[in-house]
Amino acid sequence: MQACGLIVEYNPFHNGHAYHIQASKEASGADCMIAVMSGSFLQRGEPAIIDKFHRAKAALQAGVDIVVELPYLYAVQSSDLFARGSVHTLSELGVSSICFGSESGDISHFTTGYDVWNKNQSTYQTALQENMARGLAFPEASRLASGAIGLTTGGMDLAKPNNILGFSYVKTILDDQLPIDPLTVGRLDSDYHDKSITGTIASATSIRNELIKNEYISETANRSLPGETADQLQKYKQKATIWHRWEHYFHLVHYRVMTMTEAELAAIHGMDEGLEYRIKKTAHNAASFRDWLNSIKTKRYTWTRLQRTFTHILTNTKKTDVARIQHIPSVPYVRLLGMTESGRAYLNNWKKDMGVPLLSTLARQTDPMSAIEEKASHAYYSILPAEKKRAFHHQELEPPIMV
Repeated sequence: MQACGLIVEYNPFHNGHAYHIQASKEASGADCMIAVMSGSFLQRGEPAIIDKFHRAKAALQAGVDIVVELPYLYAVQSSDLFARGSVHTLSELGVSSICFGSESGDISHFTTGYDVWNKNQSTYQTALQENMARGLAFPEASRLASGAIGLTTGGMDLAKPNNILGFSYVKTILDDQLPIDPLTVGRLDSDYHDKSITGTIASATSIRNELIKNEYISETANRSLPGETADQLQKYKQKATIWHRWEHYFHLVHYRVMTMTEAELAAIHGMDEGLEYRIKKTAHNAASFRDWLNSIKTKRYTWTRLQRTFTHILTNTKKTDVARIQHIPSVPYVRLLGMTESGRAYLNNWKKDMGVPLLSTLARQTDPMSAIEEKASHAYYSILPAEKKRAFHHQELEPPIMV
């Protein structure tokens, strides 16, 4: 069996994701589709709207054969570290290709861009440092530096969010000389940052906005969701009583900041350039999570960077935790969330060749990264009533989902 890897968040799984699976099957010719999915918290520093188990089940019912979890220490990171964890997880599972969605839709743009990147590293680094010295945030400084070497024009536009992630996937594959073919398919209709739904293909951002605004699945949202996703969204809300969003965690992260010293805050991952002082100072007048971030946000401190940092405050993730993974050659383990019968057949054939453990549960695991994963899970469910919190967290100890 040939496997194709997908790097996903499914927050929530929507019609565009269903198209991506089908297009990836056609582009790769693979028999088995393997998705590595962020868990409780996501790359842009947000809590997932429903937990990873309900999102995994929706994906398995919609065409994915295996869903594994991207560990928290890779998931809530900038594009290069996010890509490294994702690509190496899929490499351990023996995928022959990875297919990602992009604004470009042409893989030659990425491979040619990689050559340009390699040949112009000194120019890029000089421009990056100059832009950072002007007070620009890293994403904008990097965009301008990429422009200085010709990577923000034409097909390879590194000002686009999915192109940025895709380029990081390709860099990881080629830098680490992995035996994986990178493939890409063009995004349909909606833009990654679209805030409103305009058709049956909509961005995850616009779908979440619609769900949270109404607190139910409106007809507008329903048009953009497969039936399996709508079912899992409803089941999760019936059990948990909420769909997760940052405002639910405001009181918790506010308490953490108010009871920490500046030195304790400075030890948190993502806390650089004196950000701890700004967070501490603004905490006294913060009345909501959104107002708080708006009072901190500057050209240097972007919304996404702040959300990631607040996620690390919530989970007490320190710089020393992330330092552990900076130089390891691969991921320490692969955590299986769920599979179909076809996925099980693939794993039965492949798992003996894996170079790291395949975990079916976090029970009795001693790896430091699994301990951080459990801590992130506790933080995610912490806003639920005690009896529901226990029931949901118990899923971490149960066998993988079978569909």
